[in-house]
Order: sequence, then structure tokens, then C-alpha cells
Amino acid sequence: MSRTRVVLIVVIVIAVIGGVIGGIELFAKAKPAKAAGGDSVAATSTATIEQRALTAQTNVSATLGYAGSYSIVNQAVGSFSELPSVGDVIAPGQVLYEVGGVPVVLLTGSTPAYRTLVAGISGPDAQELNNALVALGYGAAALQGSANFGAATAAAVVKLQAHLGIAQTGVLAVDQVLFLPTAARITAVSAALGMPAQAGAAVATATSTTRRVVVALDATEQANVKVGDQVTITLPDTSTTPGVVTTVGTVATAPSSEQGQTPTPTIEVDVTPTDPAATGTLDQAPVLVAITTASVTDALAAPVPALLALAGGGYAVEVVASDGTHQLVGVTLGLFDDADGLVQITGSAVHAGEHVVVPAS
Repeated sequence: MSRTRVVLIVVIVIAVIGGVIGGIELFAKAKPAKAAGGDSVAATSTATIEQRALTAQTNVSATLGYAGSYSIVNQAVGSFSELPSVGDVIAPGQVLYEVGGVPVVLLTGSTPAYRTLVAGISGPDAQELNNALVALGYGAAALQGSANFGAATAAAVVKLQAHLGIAQTGVLAVDQVLFLPTAARITAVSAALGMPAQAGAAVATATSTTRRVVVALDATEQANVKVGDQVTITLPDTSTTPGVVTTVGTVATAPSSEQGQTPTPTIEVDVTPTDPAATGTLDQAPVLVAITTASVTDALAAPVPALLALAGGGYAVEVVASDGTHQLVGVTLGLFDDADGLVQITGSAVHAGEHVVVPAS
């Protein structure tokens, strides 16, 4: 075989081998990437753009308990002969405690008793006495709002005293009555039966019977919460119940800090449950509160993971047409609904019912 022929055969073999190798490489490059395993292409699926209502919420920790904190201060002299127990609820017109067998009655009012309530006096104490007697059904409706203690008031006091089983004098001494804004739920008792009763000494502490949730809100969030905002309260047993923001504090306070840490100032936000009975009877219980701070009733909503950040700024979604083609469509973002994982989008090229690409779950 000539030298020239050998060289030609070698060249042909090399060309064939090169073609095979090139074909293998081309075939490998043309294979579709796999979504799973060690490949770099992430798996995707699609979601539908909806037209629906969205809400924005602030989620915070809070404490469930009772509104108000009252100190029951004694004015009588003698020895305690009857005392309430922790957990007792004393309604207006009922006996709070007794000193020497003489009852001290609870009446509704915000002005402390500071003198003997007797015919001839006038003022805010006489007015709250008249209002309390009307509320209990002992006084005529004409007494409501009156600041004078007259014959009609005295007659109503006699009816109250008859109910209490004490001397019916038509007069209430300063040490026989205690005014509080509402019924008293006893939280602590500092006196003991037989103990000498001293004027000005605390007998017990109490709250109202009104259920309340207290939020220590980061002061920087104050502008995002307002009176009337609707909330969802998650109770310790994970059940939920609605409520409404009733007060938003204006004074920020800083809790005590641990060494080396700067405390975050907070404001108090009070929430009233819509159905107090649904909150049970737990006191000072930790709960979670989701405060609805904004809402839209008719928005185009897409899953948050569908958003794609554009290199030049802004966002887009990858729309999948009915023929399977994909197109990036720029959108403007609106309200984020964290609870449902959705975001409001607007844009002339996006419509309800279209499918957008999202990472596969």
C-alpha cells in the first residue's frame, strides 16, 4: 500500500470519528433540561390570575384579658366580717364586702364617694347616685341625669337599703358605698377576715368583665393601624375569633432592656373581641392578632412567587398563552395579601383567567 493511500485512509477515519463526536455533542446540547435531580433548571408550574378581594395585615403578638384595673379602697372602721374571693364578679347593687356586719355596696360611677350622700346635696356624686339607682330599677326615670339629691333620691335609696337588709334611712354614709365604672371582677384580695379595717387601706383589686386584647405595637407601625380596623384573634387553642381596634395609643414607651440591647419603643393598641364569649375566660393569655390595615374589593391577584424582578427595575410576570408560548409582561404592584400569598397587579396586558409561571411546589 502506498504512503499516500495510507495517509488518505487515516484522514477519512479521523473525519468520521470527528463527525460522530460532533453529532454526540450536538445531540447532548439539544436534549431538554430536566427539572429534578442535579440539573440547574428549576421546576415550574402555572397559576391563574384571579379577580378578587385582597387584604393587607399586620401580625403581632398580644395579651388577652379584661379591661380596666380598679383598687377597692375601704373607708369603714371596724373588722372585716365578709370579703370577696378571687374570681368573684360583683355586679352593681351587690355587696362588695362587710365591716362589722355592715355591707359596702357597689354602685356604677366614676366619681369616688367623698361625703355622706343625703338629701339636700348636689353635685357629680349625687348625679351618679341618681343614675345608678335608675339603672338598678330603684329610682324613677326622671332622676336620670339629675345632680340633686331630693325626696325621690331618698326614696330610691330606701329601696336599695331594703334590698341589702340594712336600716332604711334614705342616707348612704361615705363608708357604705363604692363607685366603680362597671361590675368588678376580683383579681386579688389583700384583706383578711377579722383583720382591722382601716380607712384608706386597699381591700382588693379588680377589673371589669369586659374582654380586651392588648397589643404592644412597634411605635413605627402606628401610622398603619387605626381605630375601626378589623382583626382576627388567634387564641391559645388555635381557634380564631374576630375583633376591632378600639384605641391606638399616642405615647410610646420603651420596655426594660437586657444588657447590651436597645429596647424597641411600643404603643398600646386595644382590641375588643366581636364575640367576647368566644374568647373564653383566660386572663393574661398570649394570643396572636392579625390587623387588617388595608383592603381592595376588586383586584387582579397573582401569587407572589410569580413576580420576576426586571434588570432595569420594576416587575413582570411570565404569561403562558393558550398555544403554550411564554411572554414576559410588565406589571405594577399594589396591595400584598400576606395571608393568602397574593399581590395586586395592574397592567394593560394582563387579564383575569390568564396563566402565569410559578415555581413548582
